[in-house]
Amino acid sequence: MAALRIFARHMAVFRKIWFTNIMFNFVEPLLYLTAMGYGLGTFVQDMEGMTYLQYIAPGMVASSSMFAASFECTYGSFIRLHYQKTFQAMLAGPVTVRDIVAGDILYATFKSMIFGLVILTVISILGQTQSWWALLIPLFLVIPGLTFSLLAICYTGITANIDSFNYYITLFLTPAYLFSGVFFPIHSMPGWAQVVAWLNPIFHSVEVCRALALGNTNPGLLVHAGVLALVAMVLMPLAVRLMTKRLIV
Repeated sequence: MAALRIFARHMAVFRKIWFTNIMFNFVEPLLYLTAMGYGLGTFVQDMEGMTYLQYIAPGMVASSSMFAASFECTYGSFIRLHYQKTFQAMLAGPVTVRDIVAGDILYATFKSMIFGLVILTVISILGQTQSWWALLIPLFLVIPGLTFSLLAICYTGITANIDSFNYYITLFLTPAYLFSGVFFPIHSMPGWAQVVAWLNPIFHSVEVCRALALGNTNPGLLVHAGVLALVAMVLMPLAVRLMTKRLIV
């Protein structure tokens, strides 16, 4: 399958730059975890029966996964499309736009899972996972990884300038991150905001990661995973259509 060959090409590049890639996605969540958990956390009472550090730690796993997939399919994909002309070169061979999109999505999802695993390892060493169910988190991260990769590549498909990604990050990713339940329970917000939260993909990812880290498994987790999977299914043909418009003149 051509998509797998494209994924292998991206992995060959990743092996040369993996340290720089991982450090960026490792340091930022670790700073948030330290500042909020050990800093602000000393002034916050126990939240939902757990310490504040224990409460936000699984959310850091989910957010790291989100940012890894999002940055790869925005800046990474745009550079391959606009500056390096990598996609155009691929189309000179027996490759379709669908293959190119699928290869990029596979690569971004892989990075999403790996970087989530790095943060999961850190919080586990810090004693912030309470159940062996946490071992399923990296497997679950494949689903939000697909979702955020597709959201990002759809935006890339309509973006003509690399500076425009500031809008995506500032107006979508940052609010989604802040109001996802990472730092405070969604049920503490007004009723309308709780409804809107269900439209926020990172909210579903945070809910599942926190439940698995604490061992609070329940059928509702399948609903959260199902919402993410449904969004990914809807976005895949849209991503191919938008990238086709960019690549096929």
